[in-house]
Amino acid sequence: MHPLPVYALLNIELARGRGSIVEDVHGTQYLDLYGGHAVISIGHSHPHYVAVVGSQLQTLGFYSNSVRIPIQERAAALVGEASGYDDYRFFMVNSGAEANENAIKLASFITGRKRVVAFRGAFHGRTALAVATTDNPRIVAPVNETPHVVFVDFVDLQAVEQELAQGDVAAVIIEGIQGVGGIQVPADDALRGLDTLCSRYGTMLILDEVQSGVGRTGRFFAHQHAGIRPPLITVAKGIGNGFPVGGLLVHPGLGVREGMLGTTFGGNHLASAAVVAVMETLMAEGLQEQAAAAGTRMMEALRDIPGVLEVRGRGLMIGIDTAQPSSAIRSALVEHHRILTGNASTPATVRLLPPLNIRPEDLDRAASALRTLCTVEHS
Repeated sequence: MHPLPVYALLNIELARGRGSIVEDVHGTQYLDLYGGHAVISIGHSHPHYVAVVGSQLQTLGFYSNSVRIPIQERAAALVGEASGYDDYRFFMVNSGAEANENAIKLASFITGRKRVVAFRGAFHGRTALAVATTDNPRIVAPVNETPHVVFVDFVDLQAVEQELAQGDVAAVIIEGIQGVGGIQVPADDALRGLDTLCSRYGTMLILDEVQSGVGRTGRFFAHQHAGIRPPLITVAKGIGNGFPVGGLLVHPGLGVREGMLGTTFGGNHLASAAVVAVMETLMAEGLQEQAAAAGTRMMEALRDIPGVLEVRGRGLMIGIDTAQPSSAIRSALVEHHRILTGNASTPATVRLLPPLNIRPEDLDRAASALRTLCTVEHS
């Protein structure tokens, strides 16, 4: 038996990693500016992460949510402390798609409504409700097609209000920054307007911070730049630094009954230990502040490169539109500079999502490589 061939793979077999550097089985080192889809937040093999998760594995690796799990309570408290949402409640699951699935379901439970408004360019996951709110027909199977989801242009408040005014919309779901959609950053005023509209019409606003959360933009959540506090917030990827963890932050004013949500593996001992290690490292090392400063410096350097058409993002969530197809730039970065980057649904966009503690000299190396490639292609 072999793995199902559903992925486009680089011909690289990684064996180990440390910080922002990964190494293949032949000893070749690569600078990781992608973190495996924004997952590696505190760096590969961070000593504190290895120690906390390893220690937990030596005592009890797993039991289900049929018993009290103190380290899960510790994880929730630390997420509250790090994010500033300490009055919210935290439901742990296994992935970003599952977090979004439960957020939409909970919004429907609470409002008694069926419809959901999503945005063009969105990516919320591959499970039933999550993929139904994802703007990519290629990954939406017939069974996932539903009349209950409507797509409008990205943060088009007039279009949103037209839907909300019908009185049957349970939730509006939006990414803090669209990642797969090409690093599209919603204006702060637009997010504030969206929050106001949802409150006016009794609709749950769901902020999908799966990719843009955990300090990546210089704030714990990207929507915090707009100063809003949505009722439902989803998180995953960087919160586990490689361990499969997702979560749903729920406003304290929302009624949730026992048995309304559930999961076998979510919030297990190892997953909770991973979250504890990430939160402790994030706060102890000031990684949010580092991400903000590093991102500002990197984007300034990138905007000065001939052949770079546009640079978008916040902190260390950066999209670069190049004059040449991003696939050519990304391939050259791997082949000639040993640098790993990401793509997007927009063919001109290169995505940078490095660990938050990436060294300045590594960002300088990346900027230099991009300058070489983009300037040559542009000339």
